Amino acid sequence: MEYKRADRVADLLRREMADLLLRRIKDPRVSKVTITAIEVTDDLQNAKVFYCLLGAATEEEKRSAALGLNRGKGFMRLELGKRLHLRYLPQLSFHYDSSFEYGDKIERLLKELHKNE
Repeated sequence: MEYKRADRVADLLRREMADLLLRRIKDPRVSKVTITAIEVTDDLQNAKVFYCLLGAATEEEKRSAALGLNRGKGFMRLELGKRLHLRYLPQLSFHYDSSFEYGDKIERLLKELHKNE
């Protein structure tokens, strides 16, 4: 199976964005954000950044994190441009990843079933 350049750029972006969120961005709204995946288009022009929040997050925390990420998008692109040596840096769009909540719900239901047996 071929490892496309878009996949390599996505891995590099994920690593660098996680470091930015951990060390450089001081906004408290994004303190619980974890980058789960990044999908980059084949032409390297756009990147979908999927994220989740640590712990049980309320809808207000999700909205607040989305606002914080969108507010810091310009700073992140600037920092990524300094760190990565790419001709074009992809445009970032942030999407909440609800798969972890779904997996947690399934796990709780399975534990409940085993407890009842």
